Amino acid sequence: MRFQTPLVPATLIRRYKRFLADVRLEDGREVVAHCANPGSMMGLAEEGMRIWVEPNDDPKKKLKYGWRLVEHDGGHFTGVDTSVPNRALKAALLAREVSGLSYDSVRPEVKYGENSRVDFLLETAGAADLYLEVKSVTLMRRAGLAEFPDSVTARGLKHLQELAQVVSEGHRAMLFYLVQRTDADRVSVAADIDPAYAAGFAEARAQGVEVMAVDCEISPEQISLGRVLPILD
Repeated sequence: MRFQTPLVPATLIRRYKRFLADVRLEDGREVVAHCANPGSMMGLAEEGMRIWVEPNDDPKKKLKYGWRLVEHDGGHFTGVDTSVPNRALKAALLAREVSGLSYDSVRPEVKYGENSRVDFLLETAGAADLYLEVKSVTLMRRAGLAEFPDSVTARGLKHLQELAQVVSEGHRAMLFYLVQRTDADRVSVAADIDPAYAAGFAEARAQGVEVMAVDCEISPEQISLGRVLPILD
């Protein structure tokens, strides 16, 4: 998935009101950028961080920059836009590029559970339907270990329970962790941050919910799916 407009580097001044960030461009101008991430962004929103923003000239948009990446030492990147995982995964699913997930039909935002919509419903004649829920993973507190969630997520727990329910009805269900980092080599649940989610995760797996984690190849030009990563118990 290529960015619509070439990204430009900037320095983070502060993030506030969840969806706003003051940034300093390389020419010294200070601008407000949209931050498409409602989460805590733990470890990714510190003053002085080198980031990359996407300019736009859309007259319908109040803010003319969108925050897309954080750059780390060693040339590594983290994607902070939570809309990217679904868009990138949809493209990969349609192109049949995800191992084990080759389906004839890829339907986004299908109603299921209790007033919920599953991210994707995958269908193929002669096979069980697959309900697939996508989670963006960006937290890293120990080198190489990506973790989810980065804050308490009642919504995430509800999704786990609903996925387990569709398995009991004879369908497949999968939780897909898309790791928007280039420096991760394994994934785990952050049980200390959300014990209830961790318990729900273990229960869902025991009931047959499948789990897959895939990292991303990230640059200021594009983001694409990368390697399958191991998930630690």
